[in-house]
Amino acid sequence: MKATSTIQNLIRENIKNIQPYASARDEFTEVNSELVFLDANENPFENGMNRYPDPQQQKVKQLLSEIKSVSIENILLGNGSDEVLDLIFRAFCEPNKDNIILLPPTYGMYKVLADINAIDVIEVQLTADFQPKTQTILLAANQKSKLLFLCSPNNPTGNSFSRVQVEKILRQFNGIVVLDEAYIDFSEQESWLNRLEEFPNLIISQTMSKAYGMAGIRLGVCYASKEIINVLNSIKPPYNVNALTQQKALDRLNRMDKIQKEIQLIKLQKEVLLKELKQIDFVEEVVPSDANFLLIKVDNPTKRYQQLIEKGIVVRNRSNQPLCENCLRISIGTEKENEQLIKVLRKLSK
Repeated sequence: MKATSTIQNLIRENIKNIQPYASARDEFTEVNSELVFLDANENPFENGMNRYPDPQQQKVKQLLSEIKSVSIENILLGNGSDEVLDLIFRAFCEPNKDNIILLPPTYGMYKVLADINAIDVIEVQLTADFQPKTQTILLAANQKSKLLFLCSPNNPTGNSFSRVQVEKILRQFNGIVVLDEAYIDFSEQESWLNRLEEFPNLIISQTMSKAYGMAGIRLGVCYASKEIINVLNSIKPPYNVNALTQQKALDRLNRMDKIQKEIQLIKLQKEVLLKELKQIDFVEEVVPSDANFLLIKVDNPTKRYQQLIEKGIVVRNRSNQPLCENCLRISIGTEKENEQLIKVLRKLSK
């Protein structure tokens, strides 16, 4: 981050002085079954869910802190990563004034959130091998460029960005760099979490939806400097992560051995599927992937997509994305599901 910029002068003026809503559970945090709680207008009849959840999700954060070796002060939890991303927009981007930088092809919600928040978008397409055009990006940025989104491993391509290029962007972009690591647990590359303190303008977004197998509970995780986390905490809804989500997250995070086993099985199955795809005559290219999916280029994506649907297999047609013409995205399933896919592909192949 350039010396001319600080986090404080990137924050929206109305956010700097905002008075956060103080919920009953923010004001009184000690939980004791012997206490009589008459402070939050809750239904007093105990059913396991009649009390408000912890607004700061301290138990989940504590466990994540131990697993990720990151201080609790550097963690914010959201109702899915999309809420985390939306909070970032609202903290740093002035509607109808500021802009963000996107590197298509990339995760589509960045653009949707920009449109919702009335923020202009500057797009700098990735190279043919799906890497950032670093110098072009830095030249495209201007004084109104508040956020730059990097998705690595990237969705929908699956590849990771060059660490050299990412570091150059972090050091030279005069704004906040949001690094989306939704698929980092499947990658051979290390997370940037171990360098979080080195870059005050770095926000890392992760999720419980992919490697942790908890897409249904909607829990996104944001790691950033204490200064940024304090800003995001000041504007988040008071009870944005419900009690059921917190409990399910704790149950799952206490089974890291099972999670790691599942990750290894997915990576193994990806290699099996990769080998088979290379034998299918209508598969023209398979993009190297550090994620739990493969992007493949085929002869006729609409035809092949429909053929798979007819055989009971749903994949994603990504042909409408830049640089992804004629491409299908295939998630890695169980061994049984992948065997079913391979069987169908072989029959469709000449």
